[in-house]
Amino acid sequence: MAQPNIQRVKAAELDLKEKVVAINRVTKVTKGGRTFTFAAIVVVGDGNGIVGHGLGKAREVVEAIQKGIDDAKKNLIRVPVRNGSLPHEQWAKYSAAKVMIKPAAPGTGVLAGGSMRAVLEAAGVNDVLAKSQGSSNPQNVIKATIKALTLLRDPITVAQNRNVSLDKVFNG
Repeated sequence: MAQPNIQRVKAAELDLKEKVVAINRVTKVTKGGRTFTFAAIVVVGDGNGIVGHGLGKAREVVEAIQKGIDDAKKNLIRVPVRNGSLPHEQWAKYSAAKVMIKPAAPGTGVLAGGSMRAVLEAAGVNDVLAKSQGSSNPQNVIKATIKALTLLRDPITVAQNRNVSLDKVFNG
């Protein structure tokens, strides 16, 4: 299996958009009664190849979302988006969630469901075919999608690694 190509990005100089994917209410029953806490899964991205995900937990929904955004800004990665699509097909698995992402023709749109759609749109991928199999747990699906995006390789870097001239890459 290929090693992930993780390129960390600093969030300070970017204009990031947040998307709340899921909010989960957790109840803990104690001697004094029920205690409610909330867990929020958030995806952030600049729509131009940078995306991250985070989880925030707090007693209030707004605090949980803010913690999730802060966590997501710490976990930003760069994705090789080319002409609004991906460079090649990729499979990835995280826990029981399996995802497949595949480049699509211009004008296709984002054909993905639920949490995968949020990650791909935040990354700035406009044309993609995606399929999620196995677990539908949003947290694991997001992590599998991020893993698949980190495994993508840019054609220019592949050509440089193979010592191929860039004219052959773009002109055939």
